[in-house]
Amino acid sequence: MADTTKVPEVREITRIERIGAHSHIRGLGLDDALEARQVSQGMVGQCKARRAVGLILEMIKDGKIAGRALLLAGRPGTGKTAIAMGLAQALGQDTPFTAMTGSEIFSLDMCKTEALCQAFRKSIGVRIKEETEIIEGEVVEIQIDRPATGTGQKVGKLTLKTTEMETIYDLGTKMIESLTKEKVQAGDIITIDKATGKISKLGRSFTRARDYDAMGAQTKFVQCPEGELQKRKEVVHTVTLHEIDVINSRTQGFLALFSGDTGEIKSEVREQINAKVAEWREEGKAEIVPGVLFVDEVHMLDIECFSYLNRALESDMAPVLIMATNRGITRIRGTNYQSPHGMPIDLLDRLIIVHTQPYDEKETKQILRIRCEEEDVEICDDALTVLTRIGMETSLRYAIQLITTANLVSRKRKATEVNMDDIKRVYSLFLDESRSSQFLKEYQEEFMFNEMASNDNDSVEPANENDNMETV
Repeated sequence: MADTTKVPEVREITRIERIGAHSHIRGLGLDDALEARQVSQGMVGQCKARRAVGLILEMIKDGKIAGRALLLAGRPGTGKTAIAMGLAQALGQDTPFTAMTGSEIFSLDMCKTEALCQAFRKSIGVRIKEETEIIEGEVVEIQIDRPATGTGQKVGKLTLKTTEMETIYDLGTKMIESLTKEKVQAGDIITIDKATGKISKLGRSFTRARDYDAMGAQTKFVQCPEGELQKRKEVVHTVTLHEIDVINSRTQGFLALFSGDTGEIKSEVREQINAKVAEWREEGKAEIVPGVLFVDEVHMLDIECFSYLNRALESDMAPVLIMATNRGITRIRGTNYQSPHGMPIDLLDRLIIVHTQPYDEKETKQILRIRCEEEDVEICDDALTVLTRIGMETSLRYAIQLITTANLVSRKRKATEVNMDDIKRVYSLFLDESRSSQFLKEYQEEFMFNEMASNDNDSVEPANENDNMETV
């Protein structure tokens, strides 16, 4: 009996995406007339706020709103961060979007204004256009001659054709290696960049579609190119100003982009880059793409940061600044002054302020249903109703946290869906903020450093040192 050949198992590698707090957001959920749908793209309710941000989105796409600032203000758990994430999704990959929190800048190894400056420049894209010469055609034949001795340089010939012409090219060692690496064979449509020698496969020719060779389901068929083999092609690169800063900073170099440790960049470098980009814009080689900088928990910034933001927004190289806060009238950090949202009045004057409203019971239920779908949790209607009631009485975030834990409890008893008992079980195990506060008030004597106990101790006058000496 012949030995059977063992074919190794081919495993498809898929990108693993973790489920986050806002991973269900796909966009702002607006129709063509910029009217907010009640439930769309993961967004629920907040129709006025979403419509307002939708108008900002259209202005960003037109490139007409650079240097403007928007403030999303509302109670905790009313979807401020979700709206900002929806805006990022709606903008697409080409528009730079940088998200940070207000407290982030205090934990970096650089001064606060430098951290803000880098965040600003990460949010401004430069679209650079350049023309390159390429050779594009269908591979007719590849001949690679290896030396008989087995050592020495390989030589070869490549025959390329279009619908109008056919040419034979002599190949060097590097080109042979590139062709071998890309697994180029007769019938492939390829492009060769003349400047760099980079080879790209566009697909298989339609003339080879009837060949009964081993072709995968993913094989892409393209038409044979027309015209001449050599063509001029315009290539567009989009980079951020911060990336240009890092590459041109002699102390850091481009490797700092991969490590993330860019350090502080001198202002002279930035001035020279701004001048060069302005020159490219005049020549038509580049255009500025104003992106979005989102600062969450903006009340955590101090007076120095707010002063910097005031100045930076006036610059012609400024992105759209979107901020979010859940504070009311509170103290501005670094001062003794009280102000709305914990921000200086002069900065508030520059902002367009959008308020978010608390969710009603129907909207809360819909959000919880979406989160259950996102986390692959089957939940019965009664359990969802109980969870909604918990969300209304405590907070939406607390109710969302109970979904995963309730699912674990249901799996423990080998159930396929979460029921009411599972919700009650995790509700009794994990306290929310109000029940935790109530617990502390009841058992305050058993905790260290509680305020009530310290007040009682302060009311009793301590004995004098002299009294103690006399008693000894």
